Amino acid sequence: MQHVQMNFCPDMERHCLKNEYDKANRLSICHRFKEGLQTCRAPRVALDFCIDRYEFPNELGKRPRVMVDWYEATGECAALGKRLCYESEWVAACEGPRETPFPYGWARSSEMCNIDNRWISPSLKKIYSPDPSISGPELERLWQGVPSGSKAGCVSGFGVHDLTGNVDEWALADRDRPEERAVFAALKGGAWGHVRNACRPVTTSHEPEFRYYFVSFRCCRDPGAG
Repeated sequence: MQHVQMNFCPDMERHCLKNEYDKANRLSICHRFKEGLQTCRAPRVALDFCIDRYEFPNELGKRPRVMVDWYEATGECAALGKRLCYESEWVAACEGPRETPFPYGWARSSEMCNIDNRWISPSLKKIYSPDPSISGPELERLWQGVPSGSKAGCVSGFGVHDLTGNVDEWALADRDRPEERAVFAALKGGAWGHVRNACRPVTTSHEPEFRYYFVSFRCCRDPGAG
């Protein structure tokens, strides 16, 4: 695990130099931010935690585990004497000590991290089938991930890999969002498609029971625990 200590900014304002509106996903993608131009608009919070270097099972060269809901992810971390990361911890580990919008800098890059792969339409009936002989081949057909740590440039200033792209990751929200399906859960990082893939964006439109073919997680713990 990597030890992270920093005064985290809960609300960071940046200036986007190149913006794209993706109609299909109804979201804005900033491709480049103005380097060094950012303002913290909220009191900073002292964070001190440890975070897995890689997606679960936290092993270099392993395929991240997917089709895991928030409760299952919480249980897997607890079994290892860890816990899910808070959303703020995840962002802090991603932005690094220089507080960059992407783990590797100020401009979005599909060379650095595993993003911008073409869309493959899934068969929901197959991926949610309880029969492995049906779900397995469909999950393999859809898979566009890479082994953890295999994209050498996809690492933050704190030495944490694959925080943006590759797979979405469950986290614990810093505050409840009762107006959203996720309520107390959060999905971070985006997956291997053409989505936001930056440190700050969060997906809250899926309930904690949600499982999907590119949804994974990583664990955190308090320093000295375990």
